Amino acid sequence: MTKMIPETAVGNVFDAFVWREMLYHATPELEAVLATEKVTVYIGFDPTAASLHVGSLLPMMALARLQRHGHNPIAIVGGGTGLIGDPSGKTKERQLLDAEQVEFNLQGIRSQLSRFLDFEVATNPARIINNLDWLGSVGVIEFLRDVGKHFTVNYMLAKESVKRRLESEDGISYTEFTYLMLQAYDYLVLYDRFGCTLQAGGSDQWGNILAGAELIRRMRGGKAHGLVFPLVTNSAGTKFGKTESGTVWLDPALTSPYRFYQFWLNTDDHDVVPYLKYFTWLTKDEIDALAEAVEAAPEQRLAQRTLADAVTCMVHGEAAFSRALQASSVLFGAEMSELTAAEIFDIFEDVPSAEMARTQFEGEGLGMIDLLASSGLTASKGEARRLLRGGGVYLNNNRFSDEQGRVTLDDSIGGQVFVLRKGQKNYRIVRIM
Repeated sequence: MTKMIPETAVGNVFDAFVWREMLYHATPELEAVLATEKVTVYIGFDPTAASLHVGSLLPMMALARLQRHGHNPIAIVGGGTGLIGDPSGKTKERQLLDAEQVEFNLQGIRSQLSRFLDFEVATNPARIINNLDWLGSVGVIEFLRDVGKHFTVNYMLAKESVKRRLESEDGISYTEFTYLMLQAYDYLVLYDRFGCTLQAGGSDQWGNILAGAELIRRMRGGKAHGLVFPLVTNSAGTKFGKTESGTVWLDPALTSPYRFYQFWLNTDDHDVVPYLKYFTWLTKDEIDALAEAVEAAPEQRLAQRTLADAVTCMVHGEAAFSRALQASSVLFGAEMSELTAAEIFDIFEDVPSAEMARTQFEGEGLGMIDLLASSGLTASKGEARRLLRGGGVYLNNNRFSDEQGRVTLDDSIGGQVFVLRKGQKNYRIVRIM
């Protein structure tokens, strides 16, 4: 669980959102409200998977920033609405989940949110709430009578998320069509129970947020506000967090800390300064200095390393960050004896590999010349011999120059793998079968 430290940002939290380029749109009076009042704010998180992904980091950071500026944060994990599915930003209907799967997903998400929000601070502790607590007990007749009457079909059809789906081949089901009303009802319940007057989210949630504010006005005569963030893309215009190997998850079992670290380290120069603003606690002066470094010495990638360090440490903790850093240095010849076989396979996932029988390395083992040739790292035993003589062969990043030398299971990593290298960057993985 995180320990809250006040953010040293410019002015109030609204000003911080502006200079961090996190503000896409807000209701007219919100700037003045945030400058003069402490509000209760909520953001919803989708429980359709057991882990959040890096696309969820912007709202997570936003909620944490609001808390550090003294506001009262609520994270809604949509156990109720997750059973329905939000049509916003979707071209087809989501697969519906059962209650057991949603509850399993909620547990993983709660754990991840706890790295960003402080639940123990005395003044404004964070809350995580499951909206199934109230949506699961509301009756359909009661809901239609008390809530549904405030929404005209014309109003709902005008929403961008609905219009897009109506124009698609599959259309939109009545189940998803009602999602806007359910989210609006969430806002009303939080307004009643906790005095919540601000809902925030991605820009695709703007219509749903306004619907909730309007429901509060109609049913309670209250004033509620909305704030939305830009949907993050990269310099190529593609969706943030999508790579060739798939989604970048916050769960280390789905995306290893090493892979997570590499994702941020590979950020394009055009994206790194906005990402530093979005995803770190660095101050304006610190980010401005890194922006200058990008212009003056882009080859040093100081901004990318700072970003990768900060986000990996924040999401996975100091110990996992240290191992990710250690794993990253292996590609540049660093010691690898303390790494596990699983970490080696992760680091060298894209490196050519060969499979060899365990029996070949038992007893006296296999000659290095035979190993180099059999693994395919060298084209022949003659090439292997010349490389060994010239000092160009490495076993597990340690120079190996003995032409008569042999390799045994004791030289392997975890009894499962050898890492061979010729020259500076030509690697070959030998999997022991």
